[in-house]
Amino acid sequence: METMTENNKEVVRRFNREVIAEGNPESFNELMDQHFINRSAPAGMNNGPQGMNYFFNQILRPAMPDIKVTIHHQVAEDDLVTTRKTISGTHTGSLLGIAPSNQAISIDVIDMVRVKDGKYFEHWGITSLPEVLANLQK
Repeated sequence: METMTENNKEVVRRFNREVIAEGNPESFNELMDQHFINRSAPAGMNNGPQGMNYFFNQILRPAMPDIKVTIHHQVAEDDLVTTRKTISGTHTGSLLGIAPSNQAISIDVIDMVRVKDGKYFEHWGITSLPEVLANLQK
């Protein structure tokens, strides 16, 4: 018998695989609650579903078309799933104003997702993206 925490972990694995890595819009719509809030959205960025979709499909995917997500570890308790992962790819497109370098880049991420009724409801996260961007500008 599957537990709620195991089901929630699978929701997060699916999101990482189907939405982030594969860019599947149907999966995004299926896995994203319409009242989703990204508690880690940068100031001035939409913190709802549209902002999350914009980040992955208008910022990250064009910069790294060969994007890959590697999940290293997941911990779940009640309706929260914490994931340590790496988002990697080749920097072949502009990334937040930084010209393509053709370098392999890796963004380390630790995020926590509240899953409600099988969908992303809230997100908190920390990433190494600022360090990656600083290194690309050198």
